[in-house]
Amino acid sequence: MFGTESSLSMFLNTLTPKFYVALTGTSSLISGLILIFEWWYFRKYGTSFIEQVSVSHLRPLLGGVDSSSPSSSNTSNGDADSNRQSVSECKVWRNPLNLFRGAEYNRYTWVTGREPLTYYDMNLSAQDHQTFFTCDSDHLRPADAIMQKAWRERNPQARISAAHEALELEDCATAYILLAEEEATTIMEAERLFKQALKAGEGCYRRSQQLQHHGTQYEAQHRRDTNVLVYIKRRLAMCSRKLGRTREAVKMMRDLCVFQLMKEFPLLSMFNIHENLLESLLELQNYADVQAVLAKYDDISLPKSATICYTAALLKARAVSDKFSPEAASRRGLSTAEMNAVEAIHRAVEFNPHVPKYLLEMKSLILPPEHILKRGDSEAIAYTFFHLQHWKRVEGALNLLHCTWEGTFRMIPYPLEKGHLFYPYPICTETADRELLPTVFHEVSVYPKKELPFFILFTAGLCSFTAMLALLTHQFPELMGVFAKAFLSTLFAPLNFIMEKVESILPSSLWHQLTRI
Repeated sequence: MFGTESSLSMFLNTLTPKFYVALTGTSSLISGLILIFEWWYFRKYGTSFIEQVSVSHLRPLLGGVDSSSPSSSNTSNGDADSNRQSVSECKVWRNPLNLFRGAEYNRYTWVTGREPLTYYDMNLSAQDHQTFFTCDSDHLRPADAIMQKAWRERNPQARISAAHEALELEDCATAYILLAEEEATTIMEAERLFKQALKAGEGCYRRSQQLQHHGTQYEAQHRRDTNVLVYIKRRLAMCSRKLGRTREAVKMMRDLCVFQLMKEFPLLSMFNIHENLLESLLELQNYADVQAVLAKYDDISLPKSATICYTAALLKARAVSDKFSPEAASRRGLSTAEMNAVEAIHRAVEFNPHVPKYLLEMKSLILPPEHILKRGDSEAIAYTFFHLQHWKRVEGALNLLHCTWEGTFRMIPYPLEKGHLFYPYPICTETADRELLPTVFHEVSVYPKKELPFFILFTAGLCSFTAMLALLTHQFPELMGVFAKAFLSTLFAPLNFIMEKVESILPSSLWHQLTRI
């Protein structure tokens, strides 16, 4: 034992300061490389590489339970239902309040030099237009055949030229739509073109309505003409809303809602015209009619949206917000009406937790995209862009939201494997929002905030510590050598104490035999 200690002491005395510099420098370099790789992997995939390898490969080898295997059939069924709901909630939807590309998006580009729409967003719009405005029999009509190719064009000027070419052949409703959306530089000009599209579209709709039962080809034409007519009327209503004729817009939207309920075409539900109606009614401050629309569409069987949840919260907040005081509420407690308002806010925040920061102007707004992801940052931007003025108009509503919205997160189970009032928050929103939103000048809101994994923090600390040791050893070699020897002596002191006790208890002959072994 004493020979081992003397050899160890001799080895430590022969080490030069250069050895310590090399040792700490090498450790710092290795931990720095690990830190860089871990950070890159975390930024790209959202998880730690070391933790993923540990869970996926080391845990099964050590006899751990595979987290992917269900513990029971009930758990398996519940996971499957949650997965199906998560997939449906990650579906990208057409923005019901999307702006006009020529009169609004392009004007923004002319003024700022920034592109407000991503390629992915515009590509989805092109697919929507082909679904809404084309059918298999378009080749029978020359103008429709030209427009079928126009909707597939990537170049805006080529699309516009094709629309003018189609109009030279006949009055084509879809050609007028394309020009109103992309060529018109003002809302008034777009409205004029949509009125011409309405005249042409109504004629096609009446003709196809009479022939729809004569075969599948005529039925497809009638379905396409119905989509075109609904789209035109909806955009005309939006033009009236933007030009200040809100009552006229409300009337047109009510007619469209009735028309949508009468027809059984699935594509009509994708327009979500009731959300346009809610926004226009809020502008008129017709809160009774807003409540009536909510009662019809805020149903458990229908897909929710930020517009429905936050409008319901706004109506509840309106009843108490003008007299609400957090100090008074903390003293006397919340009244029934205040409790209902707070619960409605918590419900809305759980559905889309990104909205409050935009409503409270804690985060800057950008132009909304043409498509949104429900419960995502894109939906929050689209909702706030049009509804922030309605919240400001209700006295004290934003103050009530500011005082209560963060309390939602104390009610949601963590980790977010379960929801409180809705399904668990989907994990796919960040990826889809980064495709829909211009990340060049907009920082995508992420929920829940990803915490840095332990191994990134550990390697960062190790890298910093070893680099500091290397620097100190290089600057003060003799002093650091003394510190190193004192540290090692202190480190081995408990072991030496234990060995001395063992030697005093065991016979010397037995200890001699053990050391020989």
